[in-house]
Amino acid sequence: MELNKRQEQILEIVKENGPITGEHIADQLNLTRATLRPDLAILTMAGYLDARPRVGYFYTGKTGVQLLTENLQKLYVKDYQSIPVVINESVSVYDAIVTMFLEDVGTLFVVDQHSLLVGVLSRKDLLRASLGKQELSSLPVNIIMTRMPNIAMCLREDHLIEVAKKLIERQIDAMPVVKEADNGFEVIGRITKTNIAKALVALAEDR
Repeated sequence: MELNKRQEQILEIVKENGPITGEHIADQLNLTRATLRPDLAILTMAGYLDARPRVGYFYTGKTGVQLLTENLQKLYVKDYQSIPVVINESVSVYDAIVTMFLEDVGTLFVVDQHSLLVGVLSRKDLLRASLGKQELSSLPVNIIMTRMPNIAMCLREDHLIEVAKKLIERQIDAMPVVKEADNGFEVIGRITKTNIAKALVALAEDR
């Protein structure tokens, strides 16, 4: 987060004199305690300062990068996942292309008759199939999809930053959010690069 001039002055005072009470900070700035209260609250919530009863405020010594890292570690998949688009493995490539277009997504998750994850279809997979000479309306998606165990997955409780690393490492746009079932994994959500971008924007805006 970007600090305003008064917040930077408060940090400098606390660095040099901490621990120091809010009243003493206000005296040095020739302001009232009430005027400083919002700034002190922001600096404390952001992690720049810490406060102890009957002792006062002191500087945590953390840099902006360290604070950003800590905040990123507080972001979880469950807070930013979106609704998955799922198709059956018997669906044709043609129908999969139509579904991807109508749902405006870049990745489809393929399930079997028990609604368990068996594959993933990307735009590249469908484009590759379209360039061949096969009849797309009679070609099932299970012929061209990426199959288990080569599917990158995540859980609702996973850290969002770890999922972002997987997306980058695998060079993929989306990942299914799953929960364990008796004989496999059930798809309960999806995480995309767009979800992660929204999370970073929300973090930058302190939401």
